[in-house]
Amino acid sequence: MAEDILEIEQEELSDDIQGVESTDGGELYEHFRFVVDKGQTLLRVDKYLVAHMQGSSRNRIQQAADAGCILANGKPVKSNYRVKPYDVISIVMDRPRYECEIIQEDIPLNIVYEDDAVLVVNKPAGLVVHPGHGNYHGTLVNALAYYFRNNPNYDVSDPRLGLVHRIDKDTSGLLVVAKTPEAKTHLGKQFFNKTTRREYVAVVWGVPNPEKGRIEGNIGRSLRDRLQMDVFPPDSEYGKHAVTHYEVIESFGYVSAVKCVLETGRTHQIRVHMKHIGHPLFNDARYGGDKILRGTTSAKYQQFVRNCFEICPRQALHARTLGFVHPVTGKELFFESEIPADMVALMEKWRKLDIQ
Repeated sequence: MAEDILEIEQEELSDDIQGVESTDGGELYEHFRFVVDKGQTLLRVDKYLVAHMQGSSRNRIQQAADAGCILANGKPVKSNYRVKPYDVISIVMDRPRYECEIIQEDIPLNIVYEDDAVLVVNKPAGLVVHPGHGNYHGTLVNALAYYFRNNPNYDVSDPRLGLVHRIDKDTSGLLVVAKTPEAKTHLGKQFFNKTTRREYVAVVWGVPNPEKGRIEGNIGRSLRDRLQMDVFPPDSEYGKHAVTHYEVIESFGYVSAVKCVLETGRTHQIRVHMKHIGHPLFNDARYGGDKILRGTTSAKYQQFVRNCFEICPRQALHARTLGFVHPVTGKELFFESEIPADMVALMEKWRKLDIQ
């Protein structure tokens, strides 16, 4: 329950910054905000911030600008941007603001690949990615702090390093970590320009028709329930542009396994888009998939589904593949993660169901 609350809090923090995309297409978190005085003369934003932030060097601020982390009135600007009266200058990062030191925790990491520039990790379901308000323990960032504890070049609190994108707590699968500022900038541009390859496997209620398609619709905070995201028309001013491509891999009658390929990377994108077309993810409590949405009313079938919920006690979603161009060598790397045991067991159980 505490981790669910953490996830909600992190999502709500992102609403403070409207119209801003992170490098993976998701939300950014505001760390600092300044409203320029009415008497301010034109001044480079890097000089302005050096004067208004203790302990920050001009070089560090310029690097933040190069990474797209400095905004003027909600839009990224370079370090030579000249602030003017009443400008709103923000510094944003791809993680919530840490209120205390990141604690090193010996949490096992399933490392798929590592070199001097990048690390690819296979995250298990149930592991929160970032620390957040009220919960600073047991996250992937804590695990990385411990893993890199003897690496003097890796500062877990440095926003120029670390995770380049995110997946939900109860989603399993592949994530890439940047070990240098140059690697994070390079990888960030790939995610922003949608040149990475990301493929997910999900188990959803029902069988989509057609079995292969494209879902397009803005994703934004639900107007009915702030704990959920919702889909809005593509031409709407509300929400952010989102596109998901799906294809049925196997039909099990009342549920099916689908492949989802992300064209964008919004909060809960696959979960929200699949619900939008009438096929919520199996056992996705946030979006209604933890109820029996297809099938018969027989007691035997109802018990069968309850057993399936126990086999896979989370939304059935796995980030199976990840591909990107290496930031140093220029070589295209492609990684594939096996579908985790709980989802394999879930599909096998549905495969054996006699629906006649």
